[in-house]
Amino acid sequence: MATEPCEGCGERVKIAGGIANLWTLEHDATGGMTLEFDSDGTEHFLCFDCIDRLPDDPTAEDVAALGES
Repeated sequence: MATEPCEGCGERVKIAGGIANLWTLEHDATGGMTLEFDSDGTEHFLCFDCIDRLPDDPTAEDVAALGES
């Protein structure tokens, strides 16, 4: 299974699917998602715990602040 670092906390997050799971019966879930901000066109991959820490209607600055705390 592939992993990607969370841009908020830096932890490695599992990415389900892809060629690694093609011949297995694993049903692991992805541990995060990519958020895209229309205001500045940036994308940020965050784990679900960091997404929960974001305010309503977050911005890229809110994502950057996750790494500072």
